[in-house]
Amino acid sequence: MKEEIHILNVRLPEDVLSWLDNLVKSGSYNSRSEVIRDIIRDFLQND
Repeated sequence: MKEEIHILNVRLPEDVLSWLDNLVKSGSYNSRSEVIRDIIRDFLQND
C-alpha cells in the first residue's frame, strides 16, 4: 500500500536554505524536500 504524501509549507532562515541547496548541488540529494524528509526520519528513528 502506498503512503499518502501531504504538502507542508515551511519558512526557514537563509543560512538553512543555503545549506540545503549545497547538499542538493553536491548531488547528495535530488531536492530540498528529500533532505528534509531524511532529517525528519532520522530524528524520529533516534527518538
